[in-house]
Amino acid sequence: MNQSTNNKRIAKNTIFLYLRQILIMAVSLYTVRVTLEVLGEEDYGIYNAVGGFVAMFSILSGAMSIAIARFITYEKGQPNVTTFRVQQIFSASLLIQVGMGIAVCLLISTFGVWFIENKMVIPFERLDVAFYVLWFSALAFFINLLSVPYNALIIANEQMKAFAYISIVEAVLKLAVVGLLIIIPLDKLWLYALFMVVVALIQRSIYAIYCKRHFTECRFVMAFDKKLLFRMFAFSGWAFLGNGVIVLKDQGSNVLLNLFGGPVVNAAQGIAMRVNTSVYSFVANFMQASNPQITKNYAAGNLDEMHTLIIRSGKFGFFILLIVLLPLCVDINYVLGLWLSDVPAHTANFIVLVLLYSLVDCWVNPLCTGVLAQGNIKSYEIVLTFIYLVNFIASYVCLRDGLPVETVFVLNIVFKVCVLFALLLHSRSKYGLSIVRFFKSCLIPSLVVFSVSALFVFALLGKEASDFGLFFMRTLVITVFTSVTVICTGYDADRKVLHQKNIEREMARDLQPDPEMIFINKNYHNNG
Repeated sequence: MNQSTNNKRIAKNTIFLYLRQILIMAVSLYTVRVTLEVLGEEDYGIYNAVGGFVAMFSILSGAMSIAIARFITYEKGQPNVTTFRVQQIFSASLLIQVGMGIAVCLLISTFGVWFIENKMVIPFERLDVAFYVLWFSALAFFINLLSVPYNALIIANEQMKAFAYISIVEAVLKLAVVGLLIIIPLDKLWLYALFMVVVALIQRSIYAIYCKRHFTECRFVMAFDKKLLFRMFAFSGWAFLGNGVIVLKDQGSNVLLNLFGGPVVNAAQGIAMRVNTSVYSFVANFMQASNPQITKNYAAGNLDEMHTLIIRSGKFGFFILLIVLLPLCVDINYVLGLWLSDVPAHTANFIVLVLLYSLVDCWVNPLCTGVLAQGNIKSYEIVLTFIYLVNFIASYVCLRDGLPVETVFVLNIVFKVCVLFALLLHSRSKYGLSIVRFFKSCLIPSLVVFSVSALFVFALLGKEASDFGLFFMRTLVITVFTSVTVICTGYDADRKVLHQKNIEREMARDLQPDPEMIFINKNYHNNG
């Protein structure tokens, strides 16, 4: 498959994902608004706190999920791949996820009850409902685990339109849930948690039906390759370390915010994460379309093409997010007032900091895909574990010493930058990615565009908007200016680097001796 075909496939998949996102974003934001109104700040915070606690247990399953996605995509990129081989990986993955899910649910049901009752800050009169939320969240967690092998097949086959259609169904179902919450005269928090289980079950069923109809690899076989299983467990064993501390940092921070701030702070954090999910999804769609190509190019031995995809994904992902992020952050208080009838304290600050974190993640994501594609992740996961563990400990110490809750998000950004440099060093060592090239083609253009656009916004536009007309005009001006800056600075820099690289290749080719001339000279000397 040539580069032109790959680029067309990435572009096509990205378009499918973006069309989905426009609809989903509108529905999702409206759903958050109504859910917050129906549940109230306290119950919404309880749901996010308990859900965050359950999500912490993905430390036991997330590593295997990473392994499943990597091995299926890698095998699909092999020149001599067979359907039966992929079926083996799929079948083993499904059994592993079932076993892992049962173990996690049992652990949650025992330890979780004790933790909620004795450690979390939840009003006494809502404890019983919180326990139901715990059990329902555990069940939804188990159902989502079973979707992982099916999702991996969709990604490996690059059928992103499936995500587009299924995600639209999911958004509509969640909107219907909000409507049912208003109508049904039962405890809203209990009912909401139950409906989330139903949504997860329907979504998982649709994924299974789609994969069985479209992919021959989606067939359970009882023929397992012991060597393959050993490689998967070895890979996931090291991924367990990194994934574990990531979960500890992300969901553990949620628990820390509950311990030191209470349910209202969790409500603010939950809103911030929903906004970030909606905004970052524009980047995630692009990454999701390009990530399989990164893995497949490594599997096929096309390292230079792999490097180019990593650099371009990081840079253009950054630009996409920046264009959406800047106008939102400038007028964040106006947007929140327009969107929500009651805005919890800290929400605006949380949203800005989380979005800045996601900007750094735009660089990290493709590098991480490259590392996972290479497969030798031991040293990287050890370093990652250390960085995120220090991140979590530092967050706890700062909150314990009375620093503002925003400190947690600031520390997340700082340590994410440390992860970025660790990834660059590992990428250079394991699959030859040039750090200099990454800086010239990705980091420097990104930072130049960010600096110029940010200075323009804060120097020329002044205070926040006070009405929708002014907000719309400011958003338009910021978007146009940032887009022009991207074209004039970021894109041009990339072209210069690639042009220089092509010149170097041509010079190297010209310096190589011509095989035909070698043959002529050899015959001349022999005959002489």
